[in-house]
Order: sequence, then structure tokens, then C-alpha cells
Amino acid sequence: MQELKKYKAVIFDWDGTLMNSEARIVDAIQIAAKETGLPVLSYDESKQIIGLSLEKAILGLYPGLEQSQVVAMSEAYTQCFLEESNVDMVPFDGAEALLLNLKQQGLKVAIATGKSRKGLNAVLAETGFGVYFDMTRTPVESASKPDPLMLTQILEEFGLNVSDAVMIGDTTFDMEMAQNIEMDRIALSHGVHQTELLLDYNPVATLDSLNELNMWLMNNI
Repeated sequence: MQELKKYKAVIFDWDGTLMNSEARIVDAIQIAAKETGLPVLSYDESKQIIGLSLEKAILGLYPGLEQSQVVAMSEAYTQCFLEESNVDMVPFDGAEALLLNLKQQGLKVAIATGKSRKGLNAVLAETGFGVYFDMTRTPVESASKPDPLMLTQILEEFGLNVSDAVMIGDTTFDMEMAQNIEMDRIALSHGVHQTELLLDYNPVATLDSLNELNMWLMNNI
């Protein structure tokens, strides 16, 4: 019988993985576009870039924008997301129990997200989840997904090898980032990208909920 892998660190994406924030993000994108005079894209089009750094996401939706337009859209989005949107966002069911369990097991726990540092700090304070993470990385201190720099920085901080960690996410950006340094990856189907797209990156598991993930991880740590 093949021995199960024993991970020492678990690295999470944030939006669409731990936090059910898709609708809030799309709302902010659409409002920001309207405020800055850009075409308002459909919900489905707008959500596809969730997970990228804000500038990269804006250029993904609106190729060819001048830098001044990117800055204006970015500022409008941030203002709307943090202070103006009335669309609720909540952690996915089982998120806090999962994080608490991992900490009790003595694992290192980190975030690798496309959110800005300001946005991540705000939501960690709002949820109270900041206490569960040993390290967090955003594109502000690193590089946007799918560049694996965030993962490399986390491994260096923890003093671990690639084989000691697993990346968990809901987008192809998460899967590709981990694949780029041959890190094991787990795909969650409850987020932004369709499961069929995530499977192209050969995740070690594809799960439908954080409760399922909790059970899977307990067998692999």
C-alpha cells in the first residue's frame, strides 16, 4: 500500500477558496467600470479574472487600457469593494473549523492571494481569521499568479521544500502557480472556475467543500 504524503504546510488562496466573495468582487468590478466610463461586462465575464492581482485582472478584462485608466479603475474598485458595496460576503461553511484544526495539528498555514495587501488585511481583521495564518503573501510584496514567487517566498520563510506543502485553490491561476514549481495542489469546485478547467492541472484531489477538504487533509498530515 502506498504511503500517504505527510504535508507540513498548507497554503490557501483566499477569494473563492476560504471566502465566498465572488458576488462582492463582481459587484465592485461592475460598479467601478461604470464609474470610470468603461463597458460593464457580464457577471460571468467579470468573475473569470478573480485570483489575479488587481492590475492584471483589470487588463485581463479591458486589454489595451492606458495606465491612468488602470489606476482609476483600480481605485474605484478598491473603494467600492471595501466601503461601498452592499453585497455580503462570508467564509465558506467549515472555514474556521478547518483552519483551527490545522493549527492544532501543528502545521504551518499561509495565504497566497491575488488580493491587495490593504484588502487582505481588512478582510482578515473583519473575519478574525488572521490569527490562524503564519504568513500571508499578496502581489504587493510578490508577483501575481500564476507566477510562483508567492509560494517560493512562503517556503523560504518556513524553511520547507516544495514537497512539504500543498496549495489549495479554486482557479486555474492557483493550479498553474503550484504546477509551475511542482507543488501538490488541491482544487475546490465551490469557487470561480469550472472543475473541468481545474482538472487540466492534475490536482492531487478535487473536492466540493471545506468540510471534505478537512477530512482529506487529516489523512495527509
